[in-house]
Amino acid sequence: MPHDTQCNGSRFLVDCPSRLLFDQVADKWSMMIMTVLNGGGTRFNDLKRRLEGVSQKSLSVTLKRLERNGIISRTVVATTPPAVLYEMTPLGLTLLPPFQAIYRWAHNNMDAVEAARVAYDSDHS
Repeated sequence: MPHDTQCNGSRFLVDCPSRLLFDQVADKWSMMIMTVLNGGGTRFNDLKRRLEGVSQKSLSVTLKRLERNGIISRTVVATTPPAVLYEMTPLGLTLLPPFQAIYRWAHNNMDAVEAARVAYDSDHS
């Protein structure tokens, strides 16, 4: 089935390729990794230090997924011991403006979101 009949903007069929891609690039760790990598090439351990709460396994799996989708690149640096450097690709850089807009929205609206949560919780308890 062609892509355009599987995803028409108002309905996402199970075979819609965009559905899988959304799942793989719009999760919390992916968005945070891309934000950190926007500052330039970063080593694995530096990423782990900068992403409080991420497990080594989650970070590794997310980096591999982003690399597979062409969002980041992985370069082994010939040092002793060898180091691995992760960087945004040109394709990945095109994701930064929408992600930065989401971050700004969250930052600017956090008080309203918290107020909505409190109101919801008090109405549903």
